[in-house]
Amino acid sequence: MQVSIESSTGLERKLKIGVPADKIDQEVTDRLQKATKTVSIKGFRKGKVPLKVVKQQYGAGVRQEVVGETVNSSFYEAIQQEKLRPVGQPRIDDIKSLEGQDLEYTAVFEVYPEIKLADLSKVKVSRPVADVNASDVETMIDVLRNQQATFEVSEKAAEDGDQVNIDFVGTYRKKPFDGGSAEGQDLVLGSNSMIPGFEVGLVGVSAGEETVLKVKFPKDYHSEDLKGKAVQFAVKVNSVSAKNMPEMNDEFFKLYGVEEGGEEKFREDVQANMERELRNAIRTKVKNRVMNQLFDLNKVELPAALVSNEIIQLKQQMVQQFGGGQQIDLSMLPDDMFREKAERRAALGVIVSEVVQSEGLTPDEDAVRARVDEIASTYEQPSEVVDYYYSKPELLSSVEAVVLEDQVTELVLSKAKVKDEAVPYEEAVKPDPEPGSEI
Repeated sequence: MQVSIESSTGLERKLKIGVPADKIDQEVTDRLQKATKTVSIKGFRKGKVPLKVVKQQYGAGVRQEVVGETVNSSFYEAIQQEKLRPVGQPRIDDIKSLEGQDLEYTAVFEVYPEIKLADLSKVKVSRPVADVNASDVETMIDVLRNQQATFEVSEKAAEDGDQVNIDFVGTYRKKPFDGGSAEGQDLVLGSNSMIPGFEVGLVGVSAGEETVLKVKFPKDYHSEDLKGKAVQFAVKVNSVSAKNMPEMNDEFFKLYGVEEGGEEKFREDVQANMERELRNAIRTKVKNRVMNQLFDLNKVELPAALVSNEIIQLKQQMVQQFGGGQQIDLSMLPDDMFREKAERRAALGVIVSEVVQSEGLTPDEDAVRARVDEIASTYEQPSEVVDYYYSKPELLSSVEAVVLEDQVTELVLSKAKVKDEAVPYEEAVKPDPEPGSEI
């Protein structure tokens, strides 16, 4: 097999590959010879069809099949010979596959960039340190009770936490604006679901009252037409409903999976869940901070194919999250909407891969099992979940990838400048803003 590099521009490579004619022709002949024993052709007994006749009938198809397989196998032989790491599948051009002549074609593809990792001792990471204390547990229980709260129509004036049913019309310079009106809308005061000043302005109103709220849209509001604009809302209050908090009893505890043990067991479960959430949040936050540092310290030339793959994955994730089960054509979503994030993900993938290779890292089996056990612990039958993960290679490989990232994180932390920072529980579990987003 002959291999020559036709061109090398940036990360693109073009290989010209040649395979001897006798290798192709012999394989075609062998397959046709085998076919003579099995094919049925009118006028000949099965197993007695002459090779010449079989070739006339099936030769072109068999040759096409052999050429396709040979292009695939010879390409991978060629990249191993040239020690190249292609990104994705190659584009095959200029195929010449005439009988009696060498098979020739060109393969065009991109390769992974070669990078020199920055000194990991330059990494600086702030690591949150937090505990779940009694007041944190009480706050969480209040959140859970609020989730199950009911509302009962009341004659009293509205207070923070009450639910009001309202009609409203919003105007800017005395003209209504899109999305600024509604009828019969329920609103819990203090939920911060409306723009600043709206809910506060309804504290103290009673059913049947009408009021005008003068508020201003935030400067970062999603509508360009309303950003920072001062507007008015004419509001009619249809009803006021007071909040009824559920009692701390067995009926309430069962809503959160506690069948026995009463309040003591419920509090234990709440604290255990909070501690698990805290561990996961800190682990994720530290990993993200490490990855951000690796990205900033290592500049990577990115293959276009790698970025395209990340864009497709980001589109699929958005459709799964917000598509509501609808079949959406991904091409309708503009690539540029995802490009910056895709480039960041692609670069980090290359950087992490280089750390893994340079350090000879492999997924720690004990860590993988611990992560699977942690996932399984949230289900009623943990052992069944563990067995399921270990019976599905694709699921297990996803866990192994996460564990490998954790190992990269720990490796970097072992060489980085790390500062432990004591923070409250609420701050520890709150995600950092995504890079590039406004804080």
